[in-house]
Amino acid sequence: MSFLSILFALLLEQARPLKQGNPVHLVVRIWVRWVVRNLDTSKHHHAWLAWCVAVVAPAILVFGVHWLLVWSIGWIAAAAWSIVTLYATLGFRQFSHHFTEIRDALVAGDEDLARQRLAQWMRMDVSALPRSEIVRHVIEHSVLSAHHHVFGVFAWYSLLAAMGLGPAGAVLYRVGEYFAQYAKRPIQPSSTPLSPALQLSAGSAWHLMDWVPTRITALGFAFVGSFEDAVDSWRQHEAQFPGDNDGVVLAATAGAVNVKLGALESGRTWQTPQPIHLRAVVGLVWRTVVMWMVFLALLSLARLLG
Repeated sequence: MSFLSILFALLLEQARPLKQGNPVHLVVRIWVRWVVRNLDTSKHHHAWLAWCVAVVAPAILVFGVHWLLVWSIGWIAAAAWSIVTLYATLGFRQFSHHFTEIRDALVAGDEDLARQRLAQWMRMDVSALPRSEIVRHVIEHSVLSAHHHVFGVFAWYSLLAAMGLGPAGAVLYRVGEYFAQYAKRPIQPSSTPLSPALQLSAGSAWHLMDWVPTRITALGFAFVGSFEDAVDSWRQHEAQFPGDNDGVVLAATAGAVNVKLGALESGRTWQTPQPIHLRAVVGLVWRTVVMWMVFLALLSLARLLG
């Protein structure tokens, strides 16, 4: 059922992608802000309580609905619930339009438009970036977005679904990622401040949650790209920057397509990021998706035959 749920969710997301500011994501934002406003007391144990309420409670709710549907209606209704949940939590179209707009601007030679679109996406000043740095930022942000929106969701959903928890893993991962990003955001005068204890708890929890998925993603990129170079780049990054999950994904991507990304320094000669590498990265990501789907299909077939 995991294979079919992911397949239909991806097809549905390609046909009708969720727009920015959609009701599902709005509810998550309101929920997280409510938890922070009411449970953040600046104490360490309260910070972990706030994180559990904000992140784990929605996953428990999704799990409860899943089994209620199984018991009351049947597995078809539960499968439909999984598809809806995955549709709301994963998908390329939640970020790929930024990538496409910037790529098209670079191909057309309009670097000013590319900088404008990149600034809107990353919410940073990129006015002084040369062409190669624009491409580098686009690749890095796209690959990390693909990991957070797709491959990390695949990993957590598949693991918890195999344990009988339905689509709870997808919700747990995506809400945990949002909470970590929310905790790192620049404090605005109108926003609810987060205590250092809650910021630390959110970051630590997210690091633990994403440790295995980042390495699964890196291994997938190695399998569908240049395996030896990807693993070597990954190994060097781990030696230089231990504990940097996002850096592992970027290092594996750099080795897989032979392009300079991230902060990795080594004796090898890297290619300077160029627009042609954008196509290579798109191919890398889609081949990894296909690999995931084949893997899940084989697991589903094995369970049926077993």
